[in-house]
Amino acid sequence: MKRVRVLVADDHEVVRKGVRALLESNPDFEIVGEAVNGMDAVEKTSALKPDIIIVDVSMGGMNGLEATRRIVKASPQTQVLILTIHDSETVALEALRAGARGYVLKSDAGRDLLSALDSLRHNRSFFTPTVSEMVLKGFRPGEAQPEESRLHRLTPREREILQILAEGKSNKEAAQQLGISLKTVDTHRTNIMSKLELHSVNELVRYAVREKIIEP
Repeated sequence: MKRVRVLVADDHEVVRKGVRALLESNPDFEIVGEAVNGMDAVEKTSALKPDIIIVDVSMGGMNGLEATRRIVKASPQTQVLILTIHDSETVALEALRAGARGYVLKSDAGRDLLSALDSLRHNRSFFTPTVSEMVLKGFRPGEAQPEESRLHRLTPREREILQILAEGKSNKEAAQQLGISLKTVDTHRTNIMSKLELHSVNELVRYAVREKIIEP
C-alpha cells in the first residue's frame, strides 16, 4: 500500500514538529508540507493535493473550521482530520458540518492520532472517545438538539471578515488584508451584525470567542 501523504496545518510550530516527529516514525505516512494558518492550509492543499490534512481549529487569519469548508469544497479528494484543544460539542458538530472526517483532541494525540489517520486512509471516520460521546449526544434521536450556530447564516466572506474584526483589526485593515474596498467591508460588517443579532464590537468579539473562531 502506498504511503499516505499528509499536510499539517497549525499555527504553533511545536505542534507541527510534534506531529511530524510522530508520523516520520511510521513508514505508512509521509509529511508533504506544513501550513501556518487557514488560508495557507487551503492554498497548500490545492497545490500539494495531500490524502489527509490535519487541521487545528484556532488559527489566525482564517480559522480551521472555515478552512475545512473551503478544502472540502475545492479539494474533495483530501480528507480533513481536526486536531484541537477544544472538547466542545458545539465545535465538534460544527467540524462535522464543515466536512471533517475525524476529530482528535490534542491531549489524546499521542494515543489516537495514528489510529485516526489509519481510519481516514480506509475511508472511515474517527473520533476520540470523548468526542464520540459528545457527537452521539448531539445527534441522539428524541432529545433536544443543540441550537444550530448562527454562524451558518454568514457567507464564507462574511465569516472571514468576522474573524479579522474579532481579532481587533479595523475595517480599513480588513479591506487591505483581503484586497477589497473599505465600502465592501463596511457592507459586510453591517450584514454580519444583523445576521448574528449583535449590536457592538464587544458583542462580536464575545461571540467569536464563544464559537471558538478566535482564542480569548
